[in-house]
Amino acid sequence: MLFKLYNRMLTQRPYATNALTTAFLFGTGDFLAQKVSASPQYDYPRTARAVFYGGVIFAPLGDQWYKFLARIVVGRTNVAQTAARVAVDQGVFAPFIGIPLYYLAISALEGKNWEQTRTKLEKNWWPTLYTNWSVWPVFQAVNFAFVPVSYRLMAVNVVSIGWNCYMLMKNAGEDPTKVRKDL
Repeated sequence: MLFKLYNRMLTQRPYATNALTTAFLFGTGDFLAQKVSASPQYDYPRTARAVFYGGVIFAPLGDQWYKFLARIVVGRTNVAQTAARVAVDQGVFAPFIGIPLYYLAISALEGKNWEQTRTKLEKNWWPTLYTNWSVWPVFQAVNFAFVPVSYRLMAVNVVSIGWNCYMLMKNAGEDPTKVRKDL
């Protein structure tokens, strides 16, 4: 029943549905990240920034990106097309759009100046990209091969709950490998 409602909303209002869904799931990722982090105090503005970034910045960009990737036709097989889409996604979007945009946008929402933002991006870009390449290529291959274009952003958003935990902890200067002992 929930899937039928989501599908109807996606058909009737795709941008609003993607924005609301993405905002909710980014907020969920931050909530979980804060619950497992060592910090005892919950940071509500941080969650608000994650919700804003997810709904206003990532959702429309992701929606258009997955539509663009769907138009990449290489070879005659689904395997060739999937490989090409993963290569473009991981070779272009992740290193040059997705990761830099995330750190730039979140830093701006935090009120950081350009020097602070640049330092954060320089410090975190390679470790984030390296971790990205250990998570996303396999998932995106499955996503591009089997998930219809209109559902790809949602599929990414579901997996992004965990990814957003990592990104938000990394952005906050927390070590994503260290979690609270009382869990």
